[in-house]
Amino acid sequence: MRKTVVSGLLAAALVTSLATPASADLSGNITLYGYARDTWRSMNAMLEPATGLPADKVTGDLKTRAKVTSPTNIATYVWSTLTARDLGLIGVADASRRVGKVLTALERMERHAPTGQFFNWYDPATLRLVRTWPENGNTVDLFASSVDNGWLAAALMMVRTAMPNHAARANRLATSMNFASYYDPDARPDAGTGLLRGGFWVDKPAGCSVDSDYAGTGTTVYSTCHHYGSPGETRIGTYVGIALGQLPKEHYFGPYRTFPDSGCDWAWQDQKPVGSWKEYLGVKVWEGTYGYRGMRYVPNWGGSMFEELMPDLVVPESAWAPKSWGRNHPVFVRGQIQHGLDEARYGYWGFSPSNDPHGGYREYGVDPLGMQAEGYTSDVERTATDPGYEGCRPAQPEPASYGDGVVTPHASFLALPYARTEALANLAKLRGNFDAYGPGGFYDAVAVRSGAVSKYYLALDQGMAMAALGNVLARDNLRRYFAGAGVEGRLRPVMELEEWDVVPPATN
Repeated sequence: MRKTVVSGLLAAALVTSLATPASADLSGNITLYGYARDTWRSMNAMLEPATGLPADKVTGDLKTRAKVTSPTNIATYVWSTLTARDLGLIGVADASRRVGKVLTALERMERHAPTGQFFNWYDPATLRLVRTWPENGNTVDLFASSVDNGWLAAALMMVRTAMPNHAARANRLATSMNFASYYDPDARPDAGTGLLRGGFWVDKPAGCSVDSDYAGTGTTVYSTCHHYGSPGETRIGTYVGIALGQLPKEHYFGPYRTFPDSGCDWAWQDQKPVGSWKEYLGVKVWEGTYGYRGMRYVPNWGGSMFEELMPDLVVPESAWAPKSWGRNHPVFVRGQIQHGLDEARYGYWGFSPSNDPHGGYREYGVDPLGMQAEGYTSDVERTATDPGYEGCRPAQPEPASYGDGVVTPHASFLALPYARTEALANLAKLRGNFDAYGPGGFYDAVAVRSGAVSKYYLALDQGMAMAALGNVLARDNLRRYFAGAGVEGRLRPVMELEEWDVVPPATN
């Protein structure tokens, strides 16, 4: 049986390498298929047999699952199942059975009825809402997230195209999720459009909240005080809302590309941008860029890889927005590589939120690639940079050295379309030089100076790896599935309007 599967994978790799010029390296494809096979094993190990839903994570020996799951976890399992089918890791009937079971679970799960939004945490074994945290008994307030629901809706939208036998059920679930429930039309009066809030609580929380009725249902919810005002991974809610016809297309231009350079009003951001005002669909957009090591780029909030590239797993951003995201993604990846190899001199690269090998979960990134002044740092010691803000904040000396850099393999998988050779080499070095690979593929993170490894598999991070592998090895399968059912016609004409003044690194 194992010989048959391996032979099938090798044949598929050969066909893909001949059919897709971007994947012409057959030996690299075979390596990537091996990664996909093992990564799928970890996704499968997270599965709760009774309900067909994945857990949030599983231990490195694939034996102990977490007792919670989220809409994002469910989304990553669905698209990993589609990828496993398309790569021949599981059969067509098995994939259909798995996705059908997920749809049945979603139909049974409690959600916010007026808006159709799912809550953040469920017990994957019982489908009940998690109201106390299993590890410590702390109370869990019922919260609906625009990002988590965005990922789930995106996965359901893929199913509409990828599995015709489940299309009607998936469509009913996706279209019943009202993303207008997060939309604040008055958030950007200066631009003439609105922004998405982070989410809402059913009951008034102890901290900051805003009483709101964004879905127009007459039911009060308590929305987050913050909006998503920068183009991070949170843009998936924007994409889905526009694609479903629930949000105005002008909203695409609401989030800041960088914050403006006017006086010291915005001097809290990481550096002073260079740019100009432009207008798209009547919306005024400050098209600013930051600079790093001779490059210019549009930053995200924290400078992490998944903020930049996770939406690109689903939405073909480089094809639909060739003068904006299509320019930015390869420069951002190059910035991550240069930081890891040339600036911090770790010998490795790929910085993104992940488990901390020394315990817990933490945001990692490349500080200069993010707008947040404190930034997500690349090491445990939180070594940050501060280039200053001309006329408002003096620059600080560059760090003399960096500490225990934390590299996560999912960042290399995300980078595959933009730096294939470097990503394959980075993954090979991580596997060869550390105890970084187990029965379910790469463990979640490696502290490259201490050698500490977080021996867990997370549904989010393994799901990103599976999505990236599917797009590389199966002709952009997930992007093609998402683009169906009229989505491309609604999103692409908006996305392709914009042009960013991105400057790639100088070539020798």
